[in-house]
Formats: sequence, C-alpha cells, structure tokens
Amino acid sequence: MTPNKRPKDPKVARVASPLGFAFVCLLIGLLTVPAGLEAGMLVAARDDAPAVAEHMLDRSFDFAVAKREIESALDSKDPDLAGSFVELAQDRHVPIDPALADKVHAAKDEAASARHKVGSFAQGFVTGEPSDMAGLAGTAVGDLFVFGDIRDALREGTRMARGEPADELILGLSGVGIAITAGTYASAGAGAPARVGLSLVKAARVTGRMSVHLAEWVGRSLRDVVDWAALGRAAAGAGLTGTLVGERAVREVIKVDKATELVHFAGEVGRVQSKAGTLAALDGLKLAEGPRDMSRIARLAEKYGNKTRAVIKLGGRAAIWLTMSTLNLFSWVLAAAMTLIGFCTSCKRTAERATERWIARRKLRAARAHLALAPAI
Repeated sequence: MTPNKRPKDPKVARVASPLGFAFVCLLIGLLTVPAGLEAGMLVAARDDAPAVAEHMLDRSFDFAVAKREIESALDSKDPDLAGSFVELAQDRHVPIDPALADKVHAAKDEAASARHKVGSFAQGFVTGEPSDMAGLAGTAVGDLFVFGDIRDALREGTRMARGEPADELILGLSGVGIAITAGTYASAGAGAPARVGLSLVKAARVTGRMSVHLAEWVGRSLRDVVDWAALGRAAAGAGLTGTLVGERAVREVIKVDKATELVHFAGEVGRVQSKAGTLAALDGLKLAEGPRDMSRIARLAEKYGNKTRAVIKLGGRAAIWLTMSTLNLFSWVLAAAMTLIGFCTSCKRTAERATERWIARRKLRAARAHLALAPAI
C-alpha cells in the first residue's frame, strides 16, 4: 500500500510588498497631499487678488501679529495704519487689547482735528505732497484748478531749460494732468478718478513712494505721450504758464490719444483712493510694479476698504501675487496626484494578492480533503 502524498502549498503572490508600498505612500501623502491641495487652490486663484490675500491672512494674521503691527504703527505716528489693523482684526475675529484699541482711537481723533486738517490741506495745496485725506484734498484742488500742474511743470521745466537736472516724470505727468483736467471739466467730472489718481502718482513720485519698476513703466509710457522737444521750447519761454494752460498748447505737447493706458492706470489709482483712502493708494504705488499690479490692488481695495493698508503692510506682494512660482505649485500638485495614484494602486494590488492567496488556500484545503477521502491503494 502506497502512502498518500500530502499536497504542498502552491507558490502564491506575497501581500507584504504592495502593502508596504501603500504604507509608504500613505506617509508621503500626509506631507504632499495637503500641500498639493493648497497649491491647487492657489493656482486656481492666481488671478484673484482678494483670494490670494485671504490665503495669506489665514496663514499669518493672529493676535500676536495684530498687536505687534498696531504698536509699530502707533510708534511710527501712523494712526491710519493702526486703525486699519484694528478693523482687520475685528473683521477676522482676532481679539485686541481694549487699552490698545483706545490708544488707536485717541490717535485717530487727534489726527482728525480741525487744526490738523487745515494744516494738511494747505500743505497738499501748496507743495503737492499729501500725507492724508485732507492733504490729498488740497493737492487735488490745486491740480483740478491747474495750479498744481502749472507749479510742478514750471519748476521742472525751468530746470530743464537751464540745463539743470529735472524730473521728467513730474514734468510729463503735469502736462498729462492739464489735459486730463480739461477732460474732467468737459465730461462734468467723469474723469475725476483719473484726475485724482494722477495727482497721487505725482505725489508718490515727489515723496519717493513710487516703486522703481513702476517709475520705469511710467517713464516708458510718457515717451509716447509727451513731445519733449515742444515741452522744452515751452519751458524755455517766459510765458510757460500761459503756454501750458492753453488747450492748443497742451495738444502740441501732449499726445492725448496715446495716453489711454496711462489714464487708465491713473483711474485705477483713483479707485484705490476712493475705496481705501489716500495712504492706501500711496502704499499701493510703492508696492505695484506696473498697471496690472495696480488693478489687483484696486480689486483688493474694493473688498477690504479701510483694511487695505493693513493687508498690504502685512503681506506685501504676497497680498496680491503668488510668492511661489506656478511651476513650483504645479510640482506640488503633481507630487500629490502621483502619491494618491501610488497609494490607490498599491491598495488595489494588495487586495488582488490577498484574494489570490485566499483562493489558493481554499484550493489546497479542498485538495487535501479530497485526498483524505480517497481510498487507500
């Protein structure tokens, strides 16, 4: 009688390898997937300045930051900025020390006093260098009645005529301002935002609050708008003010039909001023590197209003533009997608191999049971 031969375990696929790979993908996914989702959101919102700003605030604005920035603004004698941070904290439900809030209100009340407003208005009217809303009102009144543009054009034009260093940006912007002022009157105020915006652009240039890149863009734009030879001849004449004020002279010096982009840019600056205030517009001119940036800041001002200064101060260019490159963001999205694919593939393969093992073991048990019931030979 031949003894029964016991069937051996068949070779079955191992489960440990895909299961281990799935575990590794899970660990990597804990790092890459959240970053990838965040990167995907940023890529989708790359042209939405308010959404970019919200993301920045969610990551960086808290009680400690609010307290630090408010105290810094008060130390810098900037109650407007301090008030902007207080409003931002209230809007985002960030607690503020009541004593600190009282200090901010007291500083703003002092800045809003009648004596301060009169002095600021006079400074803006005479010098064209506004430091607040009252100062801008003085600057705008001076420019609206052409006094400010004539003053600036006379100063810089005289320097040019004498062969002295002159700021061509101020000279060109003054000429464009005269043309815009004529358009403002002709349209019954329809061009007022551009008129106010141009006054702020000049003020930013005079006070050093215009970014280098923006100054370069304005300079390039003025090359196509201003006939520098005609402007130089006007500046050399004794009747500079009369020459520039006359509409015919302005048309000779300023090519109004080529100033569309510059006027649109000035209008965006005016939008920021109307929604967020004078100092917010000046802060925006210091931050912006071109008209596209100013359009983003204008959309930011429409959303945040008086809180715009705080947002710009806190985030800088990160408040309007992605600080990470699009390529870097897409790499995070790709890494997250590959990790998810790897994890799902590993889980699928683990399930397949576990099923194969289970089927193989059932077949083995069935074979052994059949062998045990077979009659001995």
